[in-house]
Amino acid sequence: MHTHDLSAWRHDHHFGSTNKRAERSTRVVMWITAVTMVVEIGAGWWFNSMALLADGWHMSSHAVAIGLSAFAYAAARRYAHDARFAFGTWKIEVLGGFASALFLLGVAALMVVGSLERLWSPAPIHYREAVAVGVLGLVVNLVCARLLGSAHHHGHDHAGHQHGHAHDHAHGEDLNLKAAYLHVLADAATSVLAIVALLGGWLWGWAWLDPAMGIVGAVLVAMWAKGLLLQTGRVLLDREMDHPVVDEIRDGIEQGLAGSETRVADLHVWRVGADAYACAVTVVTHSPTLGADEVRACFSMHEEIRHSTVEIQRCG
Repeated sequence: MHTHDLSAWRHDHHFGSTNKRAERSTRVVMWITAVTMVVEIGAGWWFNSMALLADGWHMSSHAVAIGLSAFAYAAARRYAHDARFAFGTWKIEVLGGFASALFLLGVAALMVVGSLERLWSPAPIHYREAVAVGVLGLVVNLVCARLLGSAHHHGHDHAGHQHGHAHDHAHGEDLNLKAAYLHVLADAATSVLAIVALLGGWLWGWAWLDPAMGIVGAVLVAMWAKGLLLQTGRVLLDREMDHPVVDEIRDGIEQGLAGSETRVADLHVWRVGADAYACAVTVVTHSPTLGADEVRACFSMHEEIRHSTVEIQRCG
């Protein structure tokens, strides 16, 4: 039986760096959003404003989605050292961002349907009261955006401090926090559109502007959702082989070991953290003594590569 201590060859699979400030800010924003949502939906129904109702229902989905982001942070932290997750739990946060993007698309669709119904069947609006509630919603959204924005910048500063000597490609985004931030920004944008629509109807009698702005807001929300879906989907599907670091690793190995006629036969790179990657590489060489550590040394400048597996095939 093998009795040697293997600890020196074992890897830590906790690649994520928990952004506690982001998690805390996300929970606070969730509760603020939920309270404001109730106020806006009630006011929209009472004052008969489609723009306010759209903003309120939009905010309701954001309350759920931001809550999902908070849950993703908690789950990723809880299972961070669970060995069942082969490469850590960072993708739980990315999955939360993906789900939030789907929520955004659903909200955009509901906003379009509601606005079209109001275009076909106009109803009187209590403009003064509706504008007041719309301004309240905008202020709340700006406060929430400030909270999440400061957490976002704090996370980047912290990552920069920890990995100051890492390669330029290392720095990634907290996609879960970005999802929550986009929800709040979308809320702020629809609040602005609602206020503009209400003022237009109040001052100039443009009743059609209220549902029209609802449609404009829906298009804006859908565009943001699409961008977030593409970004999170790329990570979840491990679509990283067009990343510049892939060619840099291949070139580093083949140029660094050119004397032994070593070529990269197979290379896989995927993200395991916001600023961390794993790779598996197979090289074919004429050298009878080439070792895995020599291959790793060829891409050691890439500190973002936190886990690597090297296979060496020797040819005659």
